[in-house]
Amino acid sequence: MVEVTVTPQSSLADRPVQVQVRGLSPSQLVTLRASLTDEHGECFQARAFFRADGAGEVDPGRHAALGGSYAGVWPMGLFWFLQPDTLFRRLVKRDVAGSPFLVRLEVFDGLRLVTGPQDQPLASCEAERWYVCPGMQRVPIREGRVRGALFLPPGPGPFPGVIDLFGGAGGLIEFRAGLLASRGFAVLALAFFAYDDLPRTLAQLDLEYFEEAAELLLRHPKVRGPGLGVVGVSKGAEVALAMATFLPQVVATVWINGTAFLHGNPLVYKDLRIPPIPYYTERVIFTEVGALDNSAIFADPRDPAYSASAIPVEKIRGKVLFVVGEADRSFNSKLFAELAMARMPPESGRVLSYPGAGHLIEPPGSPLCSISSIRGTPRPVVWGGEAQAHAKAQEHSWREIIQFLEHHLGPTATMKL
Repeated sequence: MVEVTVTPQSSLADRPVQVQVRGLSPSQLVTLRASLTDEHGECFQARAFFRADGAGEVDPGRHAALGGSYAGVWPMGLFWFLQPDTLFRRLVKRDVAGSPFLVRLEVFDGLRLVTGPQDQPLASCEAERWYVCPGMQRVPIREGRVRGALFLPPGPGPFPGVIDLFGGAGGLIEFRAGLLASRGFAVLALAFFAYDDLPRTLAQLDLEYFEEAAELLLRHPKVRGPGLGVVGVSKGAEVALAMATFLPQVVATVWINGTAFLHGNPLVYKDLRIPPIPYYTERVIFTEVGALDNSAIFADPRDPAYSASAIPVEKIRGKVLFVVGEADRSFNSKLFAELAMARMPPESGRVLSYPGAGHLIEPPGSPLCSISSIRGTPRPVVWGGEAQAHAKAQEHSWREIIQFLEHHLGPTATMKL
């Protein structure tokens, strides 16, 4: 009898699992398929073609996929190379605390380029991929001006505190905060526009809002001070670098594919105003699939005319980890990281640079999203990246990010799922 298993059956979405098929005939050609449906009803799937070994088994961790969504030995390939059935959809967990993604794993006889309801699998099973560990507390935050969600690990604490920021689409995105909190951090997923009663569009970066959020987090009885960490991607990385520059509470900053200058919106803080470099939107390029390639809308930040727009990173007293995708098609993240490093004290920063990785470097388990539709743009946006290089970058950078935060914020409690 054929059976397919995933071990452990329930796991955190950033942790590896083992998929095994047993009971096949030696050298039998089979198709393994993984599929899930997100909260919007969008289906994502990956498939790979294998020949069973002499014992009638297939193990993606030992056996090379012959083709499909990927080829070669990738233990997590069926999860990492999921693709949307509908073009330009991004896999993002919305209900982080309430439910897992349910990933259905099926094995079919022979080569199945497509599968329909009439195709019966030889065997199937289901894996739960969670974004919070058991006992995690999610606390909605609506205090003063601050809007977001605080994730508190189980136990008395106190836990090192981290603020988690996303980019130019706005809203509140919580999946990375849930996974970070499952590593033993108290994490505030912080919205800064297009959420609740916050402004619908981003007119300016008011650093006092982010200072208020930092003070709120550090006041919490389960948060261990005196310093905290910030993780930001894209526009959120720009904000994170500004927080590291001006807020003494910020001692460890993770900058993922951001800039080192103000772009599009000024930064205001007390009596300080940093003017932005304008976007040159008329330089946008439409790709062959009709998506927006924005890489040319950013002016060269080395032009002396834009020197007043630089974030004064030479003032940073904490540590910064720059995470760069060299195939980022949103902007030249590597250049911005290098320009920032050149102005910072040499021991303050470190750059992790990944050839082939795109803009949206996320925890492992998030498949590459190279193009997606986002709020506020009339067409999908190109993010860049090559699937296999991007997957490796996510696995390596996530491990480095966790170690960096632990090193500079102090030890965490180990969570289990």
